[in-house]
Formats: sequence, C-alpha cells, structure tokens
Amino acid sequence: MSLFELYFKLGLQHIADLKGYDHILFILTLCAVYSLKEWKRVLILVTAFTIGHSLTLALATLDLVRVDGDLIEFLIPLTIFVTALANVLTRKQKVTSTLHYLKYSAALFFGLIHGLGFSNYLRSLLGSEKGLVLPLFSFNVGIEAGQILIVAVIMLLTKVVVDLLHYPRREWHVLMSGAGLGVSLVLMIERFTF
Repeated sequence: MSLFELYFKLGLQHIADLKGYDHILFILTLCAVYSLKEWKRVLILVTAFTIGHSLTLALATLDLVRVDGDLIEFLIPLTIFVTALANVLTRKQKVTSTLHYLKYSAALFFGLIHGLGFSNYLRSLLGSEKGLVLPLFSFNVGIEAGQILIVAVIMLLTKVVVDLLHYPRREWHVLMSGAGLGVSLVLMIERFTF
C-alpha cells in the first residue's frame, strides 16, 4: 500500500468512525435544510468547511498552531448547536443571498475548529513520518471523500423521506436539526471543563 493510500484510508476511516460522530453530526446539520436540487449550495458549504479544516489541520499538524484540546472538544459541539439552531430559526422563504454567504463563511470558520479536532489524531500518526506534505494531503482527501459520502447519504435520505414518502419538508428539516441540537447540547454539557 502506498503512503497516499494509507493516509487516504486513515482520513476516510476517521471521518466515518462512529466514535467521532460529532463530525458526522455537524455534516448532518450543515446539510439538513437542503434538498437534492440544491446540491451546488451543499457542495459550496462542504467545500468551505473542508478549506477551513484543511488549513488548521495543516497548521496544527506542522506544530504552527496549538490550541487546548479540551476547548476544541467543547467548541465542536458548539458549532453543531449553532448550525442546527440557525436551521430551525430560518424560514426557507426568508433565505437571501446574503444569508447564503453568511452560511458559507460560518462553514469555513467552523471548519477551522473541526480541523483542530482532527489534528491531535493526525499528529500522533505522523510522529514517525519524515515528510508531512503527502500524508497531510492524503489524509485531507480521505476526510473529504468521507464527507462527500455522508452528504450523499443525507441528501438521498432526504429525497426518499420528503419526496417519496411525502413527509413535510419543513418538519423533516426541523427533525434533523433538532436531533443535532439535542445531541450537541448534551456533548457541550459533558465537555464543559472550564
């Protein structure tokens, strides 16, 4: 197995690992209010998130940025909570292009936080590697591939529930976002150590 394949697989496994369900939950809440027809907006959101987490993942892995792990572990569910709350409070009719740009910016910023969460895992893996660029790149590509798979599942599930089973779209969005709200609130309480 090549070095690229090894770290790609590790990135893919890391994002899909149910023990790290907080990252999956963030992707769920990020995509919760979109339909399959809005795939371009979802792609922009996920790309903004990826740019953010790739940047801090690189900086932290190269030891250029260090942030307290307990703080990051608290901030990750906070990003889920804020995203889910915004979904619940925003009515589809009121969504403007300004709000879309605000969501893209928030996804980028929240990606910065999540990248710091990924970095502790990757830093421990890279301890024995001589070069960091290829493993770092491969790991990021693996995470992105995993995120795209998660988004595809969420979008297809939404299509089935809303379009085929005729579940009201707004209620489905609130249900998925409400799940994100509830779980993230529990995680914030558990991880509050200040």
